Amino acid sequence: MAVAKTKAKKVSGAEQDARRALIEDLFYDFNKSKTEIYRVNFFRGVFFGLGTILGGTVLVALMIWTLGQFAHWFPTISVPVNIITDSLQK
Repeated sequence: MAVAKTKAKKVSGAEQDARRALIEDLFYDFNKSKTEIYRVNFFRGVFFGLGTILGGTVLVALMIWTLGQFAHWFPTISVPVNIITDSLQK
């Protein structure tokens, strides 16, 4: 069954302004002071950065380990994988 595409409804400038004002009101209802907003955003950025670095490190380590386990099955990748694993063991 095919899904019919619908055209996006054009929004007038007044409606866009009303939506923007509503979003701002909701934002300021949840965040009362600017110092709280800055503190929350700072810690969010720190933890986002740490999570990205940690996740990337684990992902690369798993990829290298997996390639090392299956390198003998694929002779074309065995030489580069052996070079990488030897350099990591030093």
